[in-house]
Amino acid sequence: MTRKTLCLLAGLGSLALLLGALAFQYWGGLAPCKLCIWQRWPHGIAAAAAALGLFALPARAALIGLLSVLTGAGIAFYHTGVERGWWPGPTSCSGGGDLSGLSGADLLSTEGAGAIVMCDEVAWEMLGFSMASWNGLASLGLAAVWVLALRAR
Repeated sequence: MTRKTLCLLAGLGSLALLLGALAFQYWGGLAPCKLCIWQRWPHGIAAAAAALGLFALPARAALIGLLSVLTGAGIAFYHTGVERGWWPGPTSCSGGGDLSGLSGADLLSTEGAGAIVMCDEVAWEMLGFSMASWNGLASLGLAAVWVLALRAR
């Protein structure tokens, strides 16, 4: 396969993962946590790199795509570790936050901002793997396609 074809395949893979995440969010009712949102950015960058690779600089686009999905895999596996309790996550979405400045009325109030989606809770899983774990595995698969794109002519 040509470098442009492989860039296109890898970019479409990242785009599919983004669309899948949006489907889970808007059709499945699973609001994303902070780390879920962070995992989306590298796929957006990889999809944009693939588009660039179709028109100009396919070798550089392949490198950008590779680095992007590897970054996404790192975030996804970090998120998996947070979900499994292997290490602490961001305090803003992993519990342990300081509530000392809030009154009892503030804590019981249903007005104001919506609930925070916790990063350390698994919202969905299949075959024992969370959505973050599946994203990490898919990102590594896409990284392999980007490597093939780098090596192709």
